[in-house]
Order: sequence, then C-alpha cells, then structure tokens
Amino acid sequence: MHSLFDIEGKKAIVTGGTRGLGYSMAEGLMEAGCEVAIVGTSDKVYEVADEFCKKGFRCHGVKADLGKREQVYRAFADCMEALGDLDILVNAHGIQRRCSSEAFPMQDWDDVINVNLNSVFILCQEAAKVMLKKGYGKIINIASMISFFGGQTIPAYAAAKGGVAQVTKCMSNDLMARGINVNAIAPGYMATKMNEALLDPENPRYQEITNRIPAKRWGSGEDMKGTCIFLASHASDYLGGAVIPVDGGYLVK
Repeated sequence: MHSLFDIEGKKAIVTGGTRGLGYSMAEGLMEAGCEVAIVGTSDKVYEVADEFCKKGFRCHGVKADLGKREQVYRAFADCMEALGDLDILVNAHGIQRRCSSEAFPMQDWDDVINVNLNSVFILCQEAAKVMLKKGYGKIINIASMISFFGGQTIPAYAAAKGGVAQVTKCMSNDLMARGINVNAIAPGYMATKMNEALLDPENPRYQEITNRIPAKRWGSGEDMKGTCIFLASHASDYLGGAVIPVDGGYLVK
C-alpha cells in the first residue's frame, strides 16, 4: 500500500508556492520526498525556498509574473533548469478581483483570465511536452467551488475556474492513454488571504457559508495535502479529468 502513494524522489513544480494553499501543497510534496520548484511573483519566493531548504527539503525558488505570457514560458524553463526533470505539476497560483458583473472593469477581466486560466493552460502544455517523452506524469490543477456554480461579484474568476475544470477534462482525454494523468482539486471555502473579504465574522456571507459546511469550519492548506499527494502518486493512475472537491462537504449540503 505504501508504494501506491510513494513519491519519494519525484520532481515537482508548484506555482503559487509562497503562500496559502500552494505553500501547503508544496510543503506536503516535500514532506513526501519530492524535490520542488516553487513559483512566486516577488522576491519572497527566494526567502520561502530558503526556509524550506533549512528544514532539510529540496526546494528552488523561481520568480515570475504569470499574468505575462513570456514570463510563464520563462518560469517553466527556469523550473526545468533547476529540477532537471519533471514528474508533477501543481498549478496553484491565482488572483481575485471583485465587482458586480455589470460594472466589472475589462482590465480586471484580462488580468484574472491571463493569470488564472491562460497561464494554467500554457504550463499544462509545457509540462505535457516533457512528460510525453517518458510516458509518465501528473498534472494537478486547482479549480474551485466556482467551477460548479457562479458566485457573486467575481465574473472573471468564475469564467477562469470554469475554464480550468474544462481544460483539465480535455487534456485528460488527450493525454491519459499516453501515461499522463490530468486532474483538478476544487477547494471549498478556505481561510486564506484570497478570501479575507469573506472571513470577517460581521460579514453576513461568512455565517451563511459556515452554516452550510457540514464540517462546520473553513478549510486550510493542511486539508489539501492528502488529495495532492494522492493525485501525484500511482494511487491515482486510473483517475482522469476528475475535479475533486475538498470542501468539508459544502457541495452536497
């Protein structure tokens, strides 16, 4: 049974690895024995990578603005240079912009779509090119509850996360017979910086959401580690195009 989940010595890229869910998944992969390149938007990525290395992990920091297409390609190339090979890709980066749909600024739309969808596809595509050469690989995208329903005041995020779910399914259809598993995790309501506008106990939405979660709490990065390791391991070899909710039961309430 241990061998099913064994990812010791695997090489992984985790975008958004400096904070929130990306940080926790990168940490989980390293705890399981992976060498990881984390991608972040600021010099903090080097500090976080150094902190991981001081804990005895193998970690590399790569700085890039994934909203700019040329930097997406460069970031992937830099990760590959650091790792030398690639077995696992986790696309955990993302941004949020909030405004009612009828007034949503087009610049915000472009920014969110570029970061949350376009760069995800490019990274999947680049990873697939590497993985196809050896007939093996695990691509893990981070979808959302918003992949299943519309949300409010986040039209660009909803469009992007719906797109991530569909790209995951399409790429799985194209790649699974050739040894590459493409799946997604759909986090529920997580206590992260991206959701800080909702985390105020005085916000009526906070109580509304909490009351609907059967687990009776918001999630954390720790809750993402197990599913990430499962999707990164041989235990998921017959799973393709799945969008797995990690949501404390929110969707089925």
